[in-house]
Amino acid sequence: MSQKSTIHYTMTDEAPMLATHSLLPMLEAFLKTADVYISQADISLAGRILANFPEKLSEHQRVPDALKELGELAKKPEANIIKLPNISASVPQLEEAIKELQNQGFDVPNYPVEPKNEEEKEIKKRYAAVLGSAVNPVLREGNSDRRAPKAVKKYAQIHPHRMGEWSKDSKTRVAHMEKGDFYETEKSTVLENDTQYRIVFENEKGEEKVLKDFAPLLKGEVIDSSVMHLQDLKDFVAKTIEEAKNDDILLSAHLKATMMKVSDPLIFGAIVETYFKKIYEKNQALFDELDIMPNAGLQTLTEKLEGRTEEQEILAQIQERLAEGPRVAMVNSDKGITNFHVPSDVIIDASMAAMIRNGGKMWNKDGEAEDTIAIIPDRSYAVFYQAAIDDMKENGALNPSTSGTVSNVGLMAKKAEEYGSHDKTFQAPGNGVIKILEENGDVLMQQFVQEKDIFRMCQTKDEPIKDWVKLAVTRAKLSDTPVIFWLDENRAHDRKIRNKVQTYLKDFDTKGLDIRIMNVDDAMQETLKRMRAGEDTISASGNVLRDYITDLFPILELGTSAKMLSIVPLMNGGGLFETGAGGSAPKHIEQFLGEGYLRWDSLGEFLALAASLEHLSRSNDNPRAMILAETLDQAVEEYLQNDKSPARELGEIDNRGSHFYLMKYWAKALANQTQDENLALLFKTISRRLDESEAEINQELIGAQGKAQDIGGYYHPDTDKTNASMRPSETLNSIIEELK
Repeated sequence: MSQKSTIHYTMTDEAPMLATHSLLPMLEAFLKTADVYISQADISLAGRILANFPEKLSEHQRVPDALKELGELAKKPEANIIKLPNISASVPQLEEAIKELQNQGFDVPNYPVEPKNEEEKEIKKRYAAVLGSAVNPVLREGNSDRRAPKAVKKYAQIHPHRMGEWSKDSKTRVAHMEKGDFYETEKSTVLENDTQYRIVFENEKGEEKVLKDFAPLLKGEVIDSSVMHLQDLKDFVAKTIEEAKNDDILLSAHLKATMMKVSDPLIFGAIVETYFKKIYEKNQALFDELDIMPNAGLQTLTEKLEGRTEEQEILAQIQERLAEGPRVAMVNSDKGITNFHVPSDVIIDASMAAMIRNGGKMWNKDGEAEDTIAIIPDRSYAVFYQAAIDDMKENGALNPSTSGTVSNVGLMAKKAEEYGSHDKTFQAPGNGVIKILEENGDVLMQQFVQEKDIFRMCQTKDEPIKDWVKLAVTRAKLSDTPVIFWLDENRAHDRKIRNKVQTYLKDFDTKGLDIRIMNVDDAMQETLKRMRAGEDTISASGNVLRDYITDLFPILELGTSAKMLSIVPLMNGGGLFETGAGGSAPKHIEQFLGEGYLRWDSLGEFLALAASLEHLSRSNDNPRAMILAETLDQAVEEYLQNDKSPARELGEIDNRGSHFYLMKYWAKALANQTQDENLALLFKTISRRLDESEAEINQELIGAQGKAQDIGGYYHPDTDKTNASMRPSETLNSIIEELK
């Protein structure tokens, strides 16, 4: 099997993992007809843990480091990778996965939250490669091109999703810091020469501690540093708590505690600790003994108190504080899970988009929608959401039937702007200064800090910036659509990027193109104005803002961000095809395990596969791959027109049924195409069999619902058990086998 005829398909977590067990056997059968093969790569949270501790495992337990292998492949021209959503693990999720693996007989070490010796420090360092957004920076050797396919947009306009009503007197707003945040303290520079750097903390006595040892920096890179002062953060949170109580509205926190795996859990912890200040002060000795950290949220706190004599007293204190107010927004009202329970539930791009779609409201403990003050401490991105809220208050909710579309060209290649996802974020070990030093000892930049302040450094390489500008110009030409670069002239980092964008635009033919550079709030106002007029816009943004843009606008336009086409043209010629957001994946797997019904929509995978096949056809001169791509597009359109996406109720079509219908329509399109007679003949039989067996297959698929499912694990399920659960139709399985 030639590597060039291979699509590398990632095995991930939760609902996407379940869906893959159903979909992949069908795809393998169809793709084999064009001599295209699928190679599976396990980049799940459990797979990444096991790959990091091979010496702890027996020979038959060891797994390859699939993420590392894919990272190397992404740098090669033959790369063709389909990447599904994976868990960006928080510490509680990591600990749960470790416990499950240990129960299955894998001798992986516990995660030491506070390492007590050198061995534990080394273990924590190795787990750092697993936490947070560990996957995307490794694979993204290109910038992002994300947009709604025409068939998806057309369907959303014909079948608009429900939008909550906005009131001009809505109390909903964003609360952000006015001083001491990353925005205010950010410093930025462009390197004039190649160099080495290290990060050093120097205390008030002049004693130094190396936080990060020497690493390379290249000429032309944009280097930033910033600091969030913890006391300013806590003062701001305390003030906002009082405002929410005085305004009698919900209080909510919105962070990125998975991607920003160092900074945002600390910020989340500061919010939790400030809200429950008296409880943490009163019980500090016990919390220290049990290693209870506010960064992990209320759920971990309650779990670690289980069985203790103090348990009921402290739980009563928590309930008393919540009743005292202000009221806290809920993640799950039925189960009593607040916005402060689990840091990985506080995902800003999903939570804020859902809140704005819902008329600016979140859920209270009684399951009723209320206005909220949304805590987004740092001004770098808080204004993004406040500008959207201001527009909705003034003009009302968007109309999905008539709105224009917003695509995105995102700067993310070679770990560009991965603030908080890397090894350059630290909590200050004391009072003093954190310096970025060049190899000759010169200070590149420095930040004065107090103990426990949050310091972060960011580097954005020059080559990806130029490629990003090129991709934006290319998309503007191909789609005849204006481009807006979202870059704030009042922010240090953005000013450097603006200068580079203005320079590199001169290298490309932009005659007749509408290309603008705007501050974030102005860009939001202009984009929403164009959407309301039915006009399309390309947003060009940095990587963090890319996440927010590519959730907010699709959720307003389409009802979900999972239906976006996400292509990453890799800088060395390969292709990475991403399948949409995974924010709802945990809820879907929980429902499946409880009642055998999977609501996850695999449309993102269908779209990614079509784009992957197109790329493969062009790069390998494989005409049949292009036929498969074109007919798959036809199948997706029929799939949407006939409303075969997973339904919402038990007893209706679920994810497995949606896969059957896609294959049915794809086989029909292949049978009817006239470019390849032999391919048409092959699929005429398959198409007929699928048509004739439709009722029987549906009966088998729906008959499998309504029962609890045992797949042998949440993070590391048993392959045979999962296949049995996700492929319950023997009739469908036998037809697919005919193609193999």
